[in-house]
Order: sequence, then structure tokens, then C-alpha cells
Amino acid sequence: MLSPRAKAGDNVVTRPNEAPPHEFNPWLRVVSLIEEAGHLLGLPDDMIMRIVTPERILEVAVPVRMDDGEVRMFTGWRIQHDTSRGPGKGGIRFHPSVNADEIAALSADMSIKCAVVNIPYGGAKGGVRVDPATLSRAELERLTRRYAFSIAPMIGPDRDIPAPDINTDFQVMSWIMDTVSMLRGHNTPGVVTGKPLSIGGSLGHAGATSLGVTIVTTALLQRMGRMANEQRVVIQGYGKVGAPLVKLLSDRGMKVVGIADVRGAIHVPDGINPAAMAAHFAEAGTVVGFAGSETIDSDDLFSLPSDIAIPAALGGVITERVAQTMSASIMVEAANGPTTGEGAAILASRNVPVIPDVLANAGGVVASYFEWAQDLQGFMWEPELFQQRLEKTMSDAFNHIWKRHQELNVTLRETAIAVGVERIAEATEVRGLFP
Repeated sequence: MLSPRAKAGDNVVTRPNEAPPHEFNPWLRVVSLIEEAGHLLGLPDDMIMRIVTPERILEVAVPVRMDDGEVRMFTGWRIQHDTSRGPGKGGIRFHPSVNADEIAALSADMSIKCAVVNIPYGGAKGGVRVDPATLSRAELERLTRRYAFSIAPMIGPDRDIPAPDINTDFQVMSWIMDTVSMLRGHNTPGVVTGKPLSIGGSLGHAGATSLGVTIVTTALLQRMGRMANEQRVVIQGYGKVGAPLVKLLSDRGMKVVGIADVRGAIHVPDGINPAAMAAHFAEAGTVVGFAGSETIDSDDLFSLPSDIAIPAALGGVITERVAQTMSASIMVEAANGPTTGEGAAILASRNVPVIPDVLANAGGVVASYFEWAQDLQGFMWEPELFQQRLEKTMSDAFNHIWKRHQELNVTLRETAIAVGVERIAEATEVRGLFP
């Protein structure tokens, strides 16, 4: 369902509108960030509105025959926010909280993110409102293939390239690729990224988001003159991003003293051993109960004595209250949209530098770009080349953001959004308006 929202003079933005007015709305948050960046850059109102407004919003019904023969209905979305710089790029998530506002916000985040790291993609996102934990493997495959069939007209190597996100993985991407390949009558490995190596995946893709977070975290410490081996870290989330981060940060001398997952949080003042934690999690399915740890309330994670806070789970978790009680003096957004507007304002007032999600977790989309390029070339890169190019891309992006941060004299978040908007505006301007 769409509803109008007046912004930027007399123009009107149409947007999804599902969140109750008293709840955090990620779409309104990203709209305000883009508008503020546009005004900071002195862009005209009509250009800001072109950048804000999603290009395409597709909502689909996803009927699935369950194992008991019953047909259940699910709802899915694919939203392309901006394709001025290249094909849409963005993940697909399966989660019971998925709605149009969330997908629209994430698609806009992807537009900015791809521009921030200067790769030739626009922004897109997709999802299905479902709890995949309640589905059998066969039901999950049928849901995935029906959803892929419904969004197939929008996706393709030169149109929009999905990737894994929350509750989706290489197997889900394989089913999507196979479904689209069957529909088009030929193999289309470039239609998705995050695939297994056997069908066009890429060496080095796994863990790329976590590596990107580590690269920019280390770069910020260097700029601030802080030693990595003196930093205590807390991480919210022990999944695709949070779990590899424990080892990557520890390898660089940092000490992970707190971590949380959906079942609870723990405090380990002397630091978590990555291998021991991985073994414990494999057996217990949670970080809770880790040997030598103290179980704490999940709400108290970010108030633990620490130097770096890394939200690596869902969005909207760094609220005003959390920001006020946060102990860390640096925050790195490994999750998408983890900070509310009120939370960001509090952190800024406390002079806590925040590496925003559009830069911090962009390693994943950079890796997806590399995989897509290899699929189009039909040529596999060596892991060393993959990592070398990932590190260079992330380092170049951080250095450019830092330089513009000093020139614009605004927060790192405002700087990163401004850089992304600036590059999108440039592409939009030179392409002109059809007809």
C-alpha cells in the first residue's frame, strides 16, 4: 500500500507505509538522511526528490503448498530504489517482520552504499514475510522458487542482482538462479551472487562483510592514533557477520569482551577465544553458557565497559536510551540501519565517532560485485586477488570519506550519505531525463 508524504517544497514522495506512527520507521529515517545530505550539498529540491523516490516497488503474493497439502499465502517484495549508476543490487531476506517500509529503506541504503564504495551498481532489496524456521526444507524451496518466479521479470545480470541476507544463504541463491535459468532457457549464473563455487560462486566471498568491517575499524583506529591491542569490543549478533568478526578482530589484537545473540548475552572481561566460542556455539546453538562467561541482560550489552561497539544484528537497536548508556567511544555499524535518528543524535552530541552501515558493512556488496564480474567474464579470480581488491576498495572508500569528513565538517554518517548522494546525483544529471 502506498501513501503520499510531502517533502522538499511542494513535491510529493510516494512511499510504503506499514509501520505504526509511534514505531521506528526505517524508510522515514533513510528519507531524512538523503534529504539532509542533498541540502548539505546544495542540490535542488527536484534532484533530491528524484534520488529519494524508489523507481519500482513490486509486491507479490507467494502461495506455497505445505507438506500436509494445505496452501498458505505469504507476501513478498522486490524494490529497486535507484539504477542511475548500474543494475540494482541488494539482498533478499526471509523474516516475519519484513514489510514494504523496511525493504524500501534497505534498497535506498544499497543505492548509497554502492555509491560510497564506488562500484557500478544501484540499490535494490527484496524479502518475504515468513519465519523460515517453521518451514521444512521442501517448503522453503517451494517458497523460494515461487517468489523467484514472481520477481523474475525484475531481476537479471543487467537489471537487478539479488544476494543473501537475513535467513537466506547460498542454497536459497542456488534455487533462485536455477528457477530463473529454467524460465529463460539458459544458464544465468550472474542473476544472483553469494552462490556455491560449483555454480559460479567466488573464492573469498564468505566473510567479506566481516572483513570489510575489520578494515574500516582498523583504519579509524589508525586515524585516531589508537592501538588495536588496547581496544575492548562488544558485538551484538553472532551470525554471518558477527561470528567471523570475533576472530578477525582478535587476530588484530583487539579483545572481544561481550557478545549477544537472539537467546542472550555474555560478558567475558578477559576476552573471548574465537575457536572456543565457535566450538561452543556449534554445540549449544547460542553464545550463552560459554565457559568463563557471565550471562547478562541483552539490554545491557552496550553498557559493558568497552571501547568499540559493533551492532551486527537487526535495525533500529541503537535507540536514544542505548546511545545514552553506551560505554564505547567508537561505534561501527555492521548491521543495516541499526541506529535510530534519536540514537544518532545522542552519539553525535557525545562525540562518539560512528562508521555508518553504508561504509562499514559494504564489504559484502563489494564481494558480490567481484563475483558478478567473474560470472560475466567466465573467469575465476584467485583468493589472493579477491582479498587484495576488497581491501583496496574498502580502504579507498574509507580514505575518501575521511577526507570529505574533514572538508564538510559533519559526522562520518552525514559525510558518507553525502558522498553517496553526490555520486548518484552526478549520474542522474549526466544521464538526463527521458523523455
